[in-house]
Amino acid sequence: MSHQLATRPARPSGLVVTGGLFGTAAVAVGLNAVVAAIAHAAGASHDFQPLQFSAYAPFTVFGVLVGAAGWAIVRARSARLSGLLPILVLVVVILSLIPDILVGVSDSQPGTSWGAVVALMVMHVVVAAVAVPAYHPLLPLPTAED
Repeated sequence: MSHQLATRPARPSGLVVTGGLFGTAAVAVGLNAVVAAIAHAAGASHDFQPLQFSAYAPFTVFGVLVGAAGWAIVRARSARLSGLLPILVLVVVILSLIPDILVGVSDSQPGTSWGAVVALMVMHVVVAAVAVPAYHPLLPLPTAED
């Protein structure tokens, strides 16, 4: 009679997680650069500061890292992750769009146009679309045995 040992998937090391998060941030920054370039080619003003690399690159990295921290906190504290995380991700992305909409409504930034604001909103979605799939292997959800 053979006994099989139950194995758990290996958790990535801290170095792998850190490298993976910075790699994820680099991909998100690159894709946001494409979004900004498309927006500028479509007529968004170069005066609109949020579409300049020096503005969106640090915020993109910050978004990936804060998202990972939030993911880790929820992962450690919730028993119903499969239902909770998709809702939280959607809520956070929607809430992140509110300041963009306010910039568009207030016309408070030089070069503001709705095309530029929509591009900024797309950047928020890009960060989530790149980061969330990366969080799954980097910060795996506990299994039933964990």
